[in-house]
Amino acid sequence: MIVFTDLRPGSDGLVTAVVQHADTGDVLMVGHMNAEALDLTQTTGLVHFWSRSRGTLWRKGETSGNTLTTVDLRVDCDGDALLVRARPEGPVCHTGSATCFSDVSAPTLGRVIDRLSSVIAGRAGSDPARSYTARLLGGGDLVARKVLEEAGEVSFAYKDLGDSGTVEPVVEESADLVYHLLVLLAAAGVDPGRVAAELTSRMLPSAEA
Repeated sequence: MIVFTDLRPGSDGLVTAVVQHADTGDVLMVGHMNAEALDLTQTTGLVHFWSRSRGTLWRKGETSGNTLTTVDLRVDCDGDALLVRARPEGPVCHTGSATCFSDVSAPTLGRVIDRLSSVIAGRAGSDPARSYTARLLGGGDLVARKVLEEAGEVSFAYKDLGDSGTVEPVVEESADLVYHLLVLLAAAGVDPGRVAAELTSRMLPSAEA
């Protein structure tokens, strides 16, 4: 556990806190912590900050619900900054972006998948009567059948390219397939990061295409 008195805060009594996604390595946001924010971050497991503009303590996501769950904290060599590795629940930036450093007009597939995976995980305890995702996660072979169905829809959309002259159906059906595949992974207890790691291993120079 990091003790605030061991750090070297600035004249305002704060240390800079850089938040990094524990799984993807993306820098999510930058905030500031005082002794109380650091203590609550470590004891509650949810990232807290001190707002310089409002002059008050705040927990990330206290109004939006987009919390940051602490994985670990690290101190830089000078002791005046912290690296907070965390997992986000929903988008981090107030603009709706996954990070405060991304271009919301051009989302990357990896960040969208990460955000969608978090949303899917959050639906696990929801009422299946009110949440389609919760119903898919409820067990049985429904989600597996949906993956097969959506894969077929992508194939048909591709086959129809010559007749329709537009790729929009391919895009739309592919989005449906990705969503249902992510739900299947969640139902199976498989972190999408494991799939990413498998794909990465297949791209190594020693792997045959």
